Amino acid sequence: MALLYNLLAFLTTMLFTGLNGQQTKTIENNKLIIRKSDDFKLSGTGSDLHWNKASWTNISALKTDPKSYNTKAKLLYSDTGIYFLFFCEDNKLTATMQADFLDLWNEDVIELFIQPDESIPAYFEYELSPLNYELPITIYNEKGKLNSWIPFHYEDDRKTRHAVTTRGGEQKRNANVHSWTSEIFIPYKLLRPLIKEIPSSGSKWRGNLNRIDYDKGETLWAWQRNSGDFHEYDKFGIFQFE
Repeated sequence: MALLYNLLAFLTTMLFTGLNGQQTKTIENNKLIIRKSDDFKLSGTGSDLHWNKASWTNISALKTDPKSYNTKAKLLYSDTGIYFLFFCEDNKLTATMQADFLDLWNEDVIELFIQPDESIPAYFEYELSPLNYELPITIYNEKGKLNSWIPFHYEDDRKTRHAVTTRGGEQKRNANVHSWTSEIFIPYKLLRPLIKEIPSSGSKWRGNLNRIDYDKGETLWAWQRNSGDFHEYDKFGIFQFE
């Protein structure tokens, strides 16, 4: 009887440890640590030494495909805003739009989402094409019904900074390439009134990192998996400021 009791106790402990370990792993996979940096200029190459402080975060295709393009990102934050670096392996720039504030999601694009206050269904979405055209919008998501705003008097210290470079080909519409790299800076002043205060060490925001490519039809990538609807903010991960 004592042997049976000890065996049951052992199995219970192992089961709890296993489940707890799995839960911890899930939480960690759901979290991205953002390190602090000084401000720096963007070149679109990702070669600035400040990026050495950050580690690459893989962004996976939503549908398993061994031929899916490698996609990854880095994040940093400063006293004035947040920096994003995306690397996108690619064979062709399926991009023709030649202006900002267009429906960039219908062509090759990276998308990022920032939700500073998860108590309200509002967040900031930013899209950037390989031709370096942008779409910054604030969204209120009422049970899947989106109400969106674009910034007004979008200038000076309220304006983003962004740059894109390509490798293996020219940066032009429908060009054949090996990859494209983008750098983005989003100032905190642009995120008002979504944010009440700028983040500091220990702050936690919600968000996601995404990509769309059209080489083989529409292919979707997401840091935190979703159904293919990038606006499922309940599936956003955690941006934790170090």
